[in-house]
Amino acid sequence: MTKMRLVYRCTQCGTATPKWAGRCSSCEAWNSLEEDVHATDAALGARVGGVPAVPIGEVDAQFAQPHSTGLPELDRVLGGGLVPGSVTLLGGEPGIGKSTILLQLLAAWPTRSLYVSAEESAQQVRLRAERLQAVRPHLWLLPETSLPHIVAAIDQVQPQLVVIDSIQTIAHPDVASAPGSVVQVRECAHRLVGEAKRRGIPVVLVGHVTKEGGLAGPRVLEHVVDTVLSFEGDRHHALRLLRAVKHRFGPTNELGVFEMTGDGLRGVPDASRLFLTDRRTGVAGSAVTPTLEGQRPLLVEVQALTNQVPNGVPPRRSAQGTDPGRLALLLAVLERRARLPMGQHEVFTSAVGGVRLTEPGADLPLCLALVSALLHQPLPSDLVVFGEVGLAGELRQVAHAPRRLAEAARMGFQRAIVPANSPDDTSGMHLLRVGTVTEALLAAGLSPKAVSSAR
Repeated sequence: MTKMRLVYRCTQCGTATPKWAGRCSSCEAWNSLEEDVHATDAALGARVGGVPAVPIGEVDAQFAQPHSTGLPELDRVLGGGLVPGSVTLLGGEPGIGKSTILLQLLAAWPTRSLYVSAEESAQQVRLRAERLQAVRPHLWLLPETSLPHIVAAIDQVQPQLVVIDSIQTIAHPDVASAPGSVVQVRECAHRLVGEAKRRGIPVVLVGHVTKEGGLAGPRVLEHVVDTVLSFEGDRHHALRLLRAVKHRFGPTNELGVFEMTGDGLRGVPDASRLFLTDRRTGVAGSAVTPTLEGQRPLLVEVQALTNQVPNGVPPRRSAQGTDPGRLALLLAVLERRARLPMGQHEVFTSAVGGVRLTEPGADLPLCLALVSALLHQPLPSDLVVFGEVGLAGELRQVAHAPRRLAEAARMGFQRAIVPANSPDDTSGMHLLRVGTVTEALLAAGLSPKAVSSAR
C-alpha cells in the first residue's frame, strides 16, 4: 500500500519541509509554502519502470521533427511546429485569446484532435468554433475536469493532438486537494506529460497567470513541460504577441504577431508596417528603431515624454515596454555626458504596439526620443536609429546591422544614425556614423545651441 505523509512545499523552488514557515529556507521566498503530500521511498520505487539503455546512435531523431500547426506565426515561435510527445504550456491573461488561438490550431490540425474544455461548457465552445469557422469532423470536444475521465477519452478517441483548457481546473480524485492547488496541478501535469511521452502525441496545456504576469501554480509545472509560451497584449486592442519563454526544441527569441479580428486571430507577416501604421511624423519625443526579435527584423516606434517638476519634488519615471533599470542608466548618461537636466523632469517612455525592447540596440533611440521630447524638437521623419550606449557616453555596435538597415530601407527610410564601427551597408541608406551620444544628438539635428539651452 502506498504510504503518504504531509509536507509543506515551496511553490518557487520546490523545497519540502515538515513544518510550515512564513519564509522558505532555501530560496527565501515569503508565503510560498503550501500543503503537499509526499510518497515514501518504497512507493516511489514501485513506480519506476525498467527502460533499457540504448546507444545514442540508435536513437531515431526523426521522431523529434516538428509538425506544422497550420498557423505560420505559431510555427515561427515553435521552430516549425509541435513535436510528437511534447508538452506545451500556454499562459496569458484572461480574455487575451488563448482559447481562440487553440481552437484555430485544432481546426487547422490535419488529423484527429481532442479539445478538453474544463472551464466552458460544450455549447460555449461550439458557438466560438462556429464564429471562428472551426467546426471540423476530426475535432472532438470533451467538457470534463476529472483526469481519469480525460485519459479514458484519449484512449477512446485516439487523437494526434490534445489541448487541455486549463490545467488549473483539472483534478485527480485520488489526490485529497482542491483543483488548482499545488498538489493537484503537479500531479495532473506529471500524469499528462507521461501520457504524451508514452503515446507520442503533442499535448498543449493552458495555464492561468498571476497578477504579476507569471504563470500560476507551482514552479515545477514549468519544469516538467517542454515548451512555455507567453501570449501577451492588451485585450482592449487588436495586437497580440506570442513568445517562447522556454523551448527544448528550438530558440526562445522568436516573436509571433497576431491581430484579433471578428473571425479570430490572424497572423501578421509584415509586423513593421502594422507597428508604424498610426505613427505621426513631426512630433517631438518619437524615434524609430529597427530591432531584432530572433531572426525577425521589426521597425518599432519609441516614444518619450518629459515634464518639468518644481524643486524639491521627486520626478517620476515610467517605462512601458522598456527596462526601467536601463532607462535610469540612460538618464544618468544624458545628465552627466550630454549635460542635460534630466533629473529635473518627469520621464515617461513607451515602445508602441506592446513590444518589449530588451536588446541594447534600443539604447540610442531611447536617448534621442528623450532629448527630442525635452527640447520640443522632432526628429527627421526618414531617420532610424540603433546602437548600444555605454556609461562613458560611447556608442557600441550591435549585431546584424545590415538586416536592420535592409528592413528600414524596405519601409522607406533613407537615413540611419549608427555606431561608428558598424559594418558597411548595402541597402542604399545614408549612414550617419557617430561615436558618442553627443555626436548622435548633433547628427539628429539637435544643435549645440538647443542642447545648451536645456541645461
